[in-house]
Formats: sequence, C-alpha cells, structure tokens
Amino acid sequence: MKKRTMITGLLLSALLLTGTSCVERKSSENGEVMISPQRTTETEKLLVNLKAIAADGFMFGHQDDPLYGVTWEGDSGRSDVQSVTGDYPAVMGFDIGKIENDSEKNIDNVLFAIIREEMIRHYKRGGMITVSWHADNPLTGGDSWDVSRDDVVAAILPGGEKHELFLGWLDRAAAFFNSLTTEEGRKVPVLFRPWHEHTGSWFWWGKDLCSVEEYTALWEMTRSRFDEAGVDNLLYAYSPDLQGPGEIYMERYPGDEYVDLLGLDGYHRNNEEGIDAYQSSLHTILSFLAEEGKMRDKPIALTETGLEAIPIADWWTSVLFPVLDRYPVSYVMVWRNARERPDHYYAPYPGQLSADDFVVFYQHPKTLFSNDIPNLYQ
Repeated sequence: MKKRTMITGLLLSALLLTGTSCVERKSSENGEVMISPQRTTETEKLLVNLKAIAADGFMFGHQDDPLYGVTWEGDSGRSDVQSVTGDYPAVMGFDIGKIENDSEKNIDNVLFAIIREEMIRHYKRGGMITVSWHADNPLTGGDSWDVSRDDVVAAILPGGEKHELFLGWLDRAAAFFNSLTTEEGRKVPVLFRPWHEHTGSWFWWGKDLCSVEEYTALWEMTRSRFDEAGVDNLLYAYSPDLQGPGEIYMERYPGDEYVDLLGLDGYHRNNEEGIDAYQSSLHTILSFLAEEGKMRDKPIALTETGLEAIPIADWWTSVLFPVLDRYPVSYVMVWRNARERPDHYYAPYPGQLSADDFVVFYQHPKTLFSNDIPNLYQ
C-alpha cells in the first residue's frame, strides 16, 4: 500500500451552502435576467476541493477506466490502472457521445446504463467523474470529426435550421446528468467538458468552422438549456488544445460565469523525438494557466494527455511528472485503453513496458490516486 500523509487540512467542507431548491439570478450580456439552479452542496464542495488539492499534488485520471481495457471488457471492478498499482484512479473520465441519438450505447459501444453504474460506483469511492461529449454532426448526420461543412454551429443556434433538433439533443444530455443519482437520492457531481479542443479544427465546433461569437453562443446555449432542465450537479471545464497560450487560449473563452475550471488537452506525439516539443508546449501553457487560474480563482488541469502505447519505459517519471511538478494542477487525465484497437492505449497494463515506472509514479507523494484522497464531496 502506498504510504503518504492524507490531505485533510486543505480540503474544506465547512461551507454555508444553500440546498438544491434555490435559484441564482444573473444578468446576461444583453441585459436579460437568467435563472439558474443553485448547484448542489456536494458539487460546490467539489469545486472548493479542486482548488485546494493542488497544494499537495495532483490527482491521476484515466478515460473509461472501469469499462474496458487492453484485451478485456465489462469485468466488474476491473481496471488496468488498478491491476498495475492496486489502486483506482482518483479521476475517471467518460463520454456521452451518441446520447443525442437516444442510443442505448455511447460512442465507444458501452451501454449508458453501465456508464451510469460506474459513475455512481466511483462517486461512492470518493473519486471524481469528468465527462466529454463527442456529439454527432447535427447538420450532416456524420460524426464529431465530420468537418465537411463550416456552418454547423450557425445551424444549431437560435434561428438556424437545426436549432430545435439540437435543443432536443441538449435535453437528452441534461436528462442523463439528472439521472445520476444514488439509491439515497443524492445527485453525483460531474465536471463536464463541452465543446473541447476547439482551438483546433478537427471537430465541427472547431475554430475554422465557426466564429468566436458562434462558439461562445454555443456554450451559453448549452449552459442555459441545462439550467432550464434543472441540472444542478455540473461543474464546467474549458479545455482548448495545445495551440498556444494568451490570445489563442482565451479567444473563445465564454466567460468566468460559465467556466469553473481552466483545462488543457495536449498529447505527446512522435515518441522520443517529440519529448522536447511536448514538454515545452506544456510548460508554456501551464505557466499561463497558473497565472490565469490564480487571477480568476479557478482550478487548472491537464484534462487530456498521454502517449499512445507508451513506448518510452520511463515516460511517467521522466517526461510527464517533471512538468506537472512545477504547476498547481488539480488533476491530469490520460486517454482510454481501447479493447478494439491493439495499440490504442494510454495507461499501462500488467507487463506493459512502462508498468514498473508507473508504479514509481504512483508511489510519489504528489501523485494522488483513489486511496490517497478523502471524499471530495465532504
């Protein structure tokens, strides 16, 4: 078992928060008064703890961790990370792509009923859940990566030909978030990352496919629709890609009132040849985020990263950790371990080249896994 001093003093729980039946009134840019539900007490506590936890270290996260892994799928309680370290990730990521089509299964062919169960199970461990949404293209019927049209976002905004269709999509997502309840009726807090990596142009909401005004309107519409549906268990993360700090990062920022966490998606490409470029890019943007987060009173995170198939034996301790050690990052999340693509994995499994180094990474006092954190909602 990994030994370290548990984080107790900094994770604050003595907050005077109102219940879920209250509402918050705020003014929009056009002067209209919007009504949004007051977030649940546990959701607010999660935000406070995300800010505090970076003083002691950073949580480790893994996409789809309990759903499947290298050569396996659907084994209850199984996790490639847990198989290597004996501990689960502190953060687990999930995707709700295909919920817009009222599908029983998500974009990775996993039943939404199972995803819901695993989210609740991880919440009961005291861990954090984060969600992305690779929604289909509402104009063409293609997937998220269908960038054949540059008017998709315009088409789903008010007055657009697909606006009503898209509102229905938002309602289905909202219903899913509202359904994340325990047997006792407690709603599971979630960090939601809508319309991510928009500083690139590989998704239909990317920078070359919509204007700044259209992108921020998409964020505002998403939040407004969820508020109207009574979704009170979400924090919202803004997570551009690695294109750059400053003006590039903030150009499409929807505003402090819409964003709870400043994130960054950035992957290590080209193996050994790409180490310097990867580390340099992370240093550049994370140093910028550290300043922005402090100024705006928002936690920061490396919301997606990784090196596919991890062909560098000491990647965890020699490439990733030295960068994160310098910044107040709340968590880092690596992408999924696919069961259907042999070399598409981002966390080690037993016997994998970097597994021993990952154990060293796990044992460091600053890397926080499930057993290292108290309940994030207390």
